[in-house]
Amino acid sequence: MNRHEILSALKSNPEVFVLIVGGGINGIGTFRDLAINGVNVLLVEKSDFCSGASSASSHMAHGGIRYLENGEFRLVREAVGERNRMLENAPHVVKPLPTTIPIFKRFSGILNAPLKFFRLLDKPSERGSLIIKLGLILYDAYTGKQRSVPRHKFFSRQQSLEKWKHLNSDIVNTAVYYDGAILQPERLAMDLILDAESENPNARALNYVSMIGGSEDTIMLRDELTDETYDVRPKLVINAAGPWIDFTNKKVGLSTRFIGGTKGSHIVVKHDELRNAIGEYKFFFENEDGRIVLIYPLYDRVLIGTSDIPMENPDEAFCTDEEIAYFLSLTRRIFPGIRLTRDDIVFQYSGVRPLPRSNAKSVSQISRDHTIEVLSGDWTNLRFPVYSLVGGKWTSFRAFSEQAADKALAHLRLKRKKSTRDLPIGGGRGYPREPGEMRTQIESLSAWTGLTRERLKALFERYGTRAETIATYMNGGTDFIFKSLPDYSLREVIFIAQHEKVCHLDDFFLRRSMLAMLGRLNGEVIEELAKALANALGWDEERKSAEVARTLLLLTDKHGVRI
Repeated sequence: MNRHEILSALKSNPEVFVLIVGGGINGIGTFRDLAINGVNVLLVEKSDFCSGASSASSHMAHGGIRYLENGEFRLVREAVGERNRMLENAPHVVKPLPTTIPIFKRFSGILNAPLKFFRLLDKPSERGSLIIKLGLILYDAYTGKQRSVPRHKFFSRQQSLEKWKHLNSDIVNTAVYYDGAILQPERLAMDLILDAESENPNARALNYVSMIGGSEDTIMLRDELTDETYDVRPKLVINAAGPWIDFTNKKVGLSTRFIGGTKGSHIVVKHDELRNAIGEYKFFFENEDGRIVLIYPLYDRVLIGTSDIPMENPDEAFCTDEEIAYFLSLTRRIFPGIRLTRDDIVFQYSGVRPLPRSNAKSVSQISRDHTIEVLSGDWTNLRFPVYSLVGGKWTSFRAFSEQAADKALAHLRLKRKKSTRDLPIGGGRGYPREPGEMRTQIESLSAWTGLTRERLKALFERYGTRAETIATYMNGGTDFIFKSLPDYSLREVIFIAQHEKVCHLDDFFLRRSMLAMLGRLNGEVIEELAKALANALGWDEERKSAEVARTLLLLTDKHGVRI
């Protein structure tokens, strides 16, 4: 069903089994899990899907090697397993990511690390080769027999400097291990939504719909595009609002203090020398202040992050000048001969991690684990329970969603019919694993649709095996390549607009594509694609102009983009 049909159906029948409030990755994952198990489930998100905390990730599927130091062994074991499943289930979006740790000391941290484990020390001395080696041995062990990625390797100083020419010569070793790169997190989330709705006609997802209140057996929703309100009557509410969880509970009269979030910011830079210096390796290391930071290859750009600053109100999360200066300086520690300036930044972003409220002495000691907080009973004014999904991360979204779904199914007295553990996601279904298989699929599709191999290769890189559906649609009518954007065409954009719940121009630029993040927007691109989306979505000239103005304001205020 499209947006109009879903809203009309709610008017005529407001009964739903489960209402999920929040369209980040935890809410979307739970929505998918309940949908494939036949549950009547409605997901609402006040903005666009994955536009909050889930849009501010470091683009990694990782086990969290540094969590070992806090003794979170269960979390690391779970996350490593989930990383491996993401590589298997979503190979079109999640790729093996070789990760390099530059090491400047050999034996540092041996005595201090155990003190941190027992919460007797906020931060140990800089971790040396021996401590890192022990951690990587344990990290590899969690992969077990499922060898989705290679084991770690250690390199001498000489080997390291031969491999990475610009690397700081003060290093004593480097270590290389593997995690996963989530190249397009928002694409993964959209695939989950589309999978859920195609599997179950009673699974419906709406962006730009907010929860504004509720009492007894009713929740009031508002369409943020029209201001029209809708009443729904759920048997269970799942609060998946991330860092907004406490604010969301307050709207239905519940006073909670579950969240003690921290802000994480990143910058994306266009710098060919730095991009060539890191190659296909993410550099993951401890900065001089003890903060774990990263330099990450994001297509032809470089992603640098991240900060970890306590923040109460997620609406106040912006990448500050101080954070930018910090990111620029940390690159000099690893690559002292490479000069990086603010002029090289093409995009910046910030979000608040939905961490549990904690009395930890430092933000690094706050648990990255996830929990489900249940509010029910006579002390609330509601006839249904509210489950608040606290914590969580991209890597472990499936496991957290499974736990939330199991709890919901138990409440509804329903049995699980299907597991998501080995379930392919979207364009990962039937995705070719070998280059030869990819060539065969592309050549066959080229013969069928008439599209060039180069065009189809770009579609496969963006959408995985969903490229076949999109290519067929593109071949079904008059199409042309955009003058300002020669790797996109009109009917590709129309297909995405009409099938992926695009409501605003920035939905396409920021979340249905990587165009904004990779610094590929200019006035000509924005105008040409705004015209295409206006025709696809029925916008008049006034609406189109308003969408362009809205997009330019968002790019400037939130992402530091000047056009």
